[in-house]
Amino acid sequence: MTIAKGDTLPKTTFVTMTENGPEQVESESYFAGKKVALFSVPGAFTPTCSARHLPGFIDKAAALKAKGIDEIACTAVNDPFVMGAWGKSANADGITMLADGNGDFAKAVGLEMDGSKFGLGTRGQRFSMVVNDGVVEQLNIEAPGDFKVSSAEHMLEQL
Repeated sequence: MTIAKGDTLPKTTFVTMTENGPEQVESESYFAGKKVALFSVPGAFTPTCSARHLPGFIDKAAALKAKGIDEIACTAVNDPFVMGAWGKSANADGITMLADGNGDFAKAVGLEMDGSKFGLGTRGQRFSMVVNDGVVEQLNIEAPGDFKVSSAEHMLEQL
């Protein structure tokens, strides 16, 4: 079942790359007590994700924070080394890169996709959400192949 507005995010574990190496991040504690703009991409370093999705949130970070967003996070079904390298290569200093290496989060929120046709296996769909203290306030799920409603620009219009 797909997560919906008003639902509490499920308890899962992400991994983020730090200067000390990979560190686990529990979803429950990460989203507690703050308003987070979370977006999901099918894969780090993939064309639309690298050319438009991540750069849009980097460019609009200040505007999102001016509208009440405390943190911006990106997730993908990639390992933390890849997510860390992608964040560095994109100069995404203000974005928390949350690796969902086994796709546990994507599955838990019902937003996984089959990318095996492209050699990608099971991945997370392209989406964005505003999460306030662990509760989904906005949810924007893209149709396959689209990039419209999960953009930073669309999220700004919702805030």
